[in-house]
Amino acid sequence: MKLITLLVVIAGVIALAQLAKVGQLTSLIRNKREEDISAADTRLNGGLFVAFMVAFYASFIWLIIRYGDYNPPAASAHGETYDTLMNFNMYIIMAVFFLVNTVLFLFANKYRQEAGRKAKFFAHDNRLELIWTVIPSIVLAVIIIYGLRTWNEMTGEASEDALRVELYSKQFDWTARYPGADGEFGLANYNLITPTNPLGIVTADGVSGALEEIEGQIAALESELAHERGTLLAQIEEVEAELHASHDHGHGHSHDDHGHDDHADHGDHGHDDHGMSAERKAMLEARLHELEHMLEGPDVVVLSTAAAEAKADKIHRLKRHRQRIMEVKPFDYEGGVAAWEAGADDKIMKGEFHLPVGREVEFVFRSRDVIHSAYMPHFRAQMNTVPGVPTRFKMTPTITTDSMRTVLDDPDFDYVLLCNKVCGAAHFNMQMKVVVESEESYNAWLESQEEFLADKEVATESDARAEAINIENNESATL
Repeated sequence: MKLITLLVVIAGVIALAQLAKVGQLTSLIRNKREEDISAADTRLNGGLFVAFMVAFYASFIWLIIRYGDYNPPAASAHGETYDTLMNFNMYIIMAVFFLVNTVLFLFANKYRQEAGRKAKFFAHDNRLELIWTVIPSIVLAVIIIYGLRTWNEMTGEASEDALRVELYSKQFDWTARYPGADGEFGLANYNLITPTNPLGIVTADGVSGALEEIEGQIAALESELAHERGTLLAQIEEVEAELHASHDHGHGHSHDDHGHDDHADHGDHGHDDHGMSAERKAMLEARLHELEHMLEGPDVVVLSTAAAEAKADKIHRLKRHRQRIMEVKPFDYEGGVAAWEAGADDKIMKGEFHLPVGREVEFVFRSRDVIHSAYMPHFRAQMNTVPGVPTRFKMTPTITTDSMRTVLDDPDFDYVLLCNKVCGAAHFNMQMKVVVESEESYNAWLESQEEFLADKEVATESDARAEAINIENNESATL
């Protein structure tokens, strides 16, 4: 069927091309120039403009009737207000669309070329300037004021009893976090992000663990550079050169006529006969033995200059990372909740998160890497997530997942959180399931989720750890 349709289209194009050639030949036979246009031609073109306008409007109206509202049903308290604002803008756009195109097509027909008609020219008209300046300005002012009022209502301060949920974005997934019983999110710092702490939640145990991990990485890299074959050979050469230089210097001493060393009168003073202290010589020989042993060991590696420089640069960056972690200071939220302890009972979810119907929710958005956009179409909610700049949005779900499945007659329907900003190769796969349910079901689900620090003993030791890290920070700052 597709092949037949394609052949019909090709045949149509060929037929039109042949008709055009016939028209050109007819004009040549009648000695008619291409620039000569008859009154019949202009009437035909004018009529075709009007006919096209009618067909254009008919197809536009058919699309509206056939497909109706293209937005999914609103499932949030502000969704209807949002849709009203959207429809208001669409009504204005459609009114301008019909007005401008009607004038365009009708004028093309009415003012077609006719013999004896001359176009009127005027350089300026204050009334026209006033009309097409003032009227659009008023319309745009109404749109902007209406839009800003609606936006301020949707993004204003959340109520005190609102549920707070953090949505954390990174390439290419989402993580949801709920505050624990203390009602506060734990302090988060990107320097503490690890495979077991994807949000960088700050705890005394997490800080000490991150420092230990970095120290281990630095030690491993320094050991690798210390066992680099070229470095070892260069150090061996330096040590041997110092030993040989001292030996040669000893042979160059002068003697008197009786064959005695001219240094003999000065006593030994702890030096050997080569002019080097015994301690220095013993240290060099021990170092030479150590280097030769390292050179023969199994840990020797061969690195190019570029690879060695890259590892040295990584050591430098790890030391800077360690310093930033040591600069993270403990503090208390209002009400006396310690920021380093607040995160211990936070709850972190992957794959899906739940919301109670009818309760206001304040979302806090963060990003690890690039700008993402948290988009929940059924809730009419969208907000950019910006690295280093937390953003917020509030909304109240009004329809549970089960009820929306009934409304849409789709038993497989689920609310979804999407990324609406092209953020990389796997952007299309960046989504998270959202479940809206009753307050009772939500509370039961939240209660079943594990806390960030399940080990209570570690959590109860956080005061001592925080104090120890504070002392270490103060000593570092003093140094």
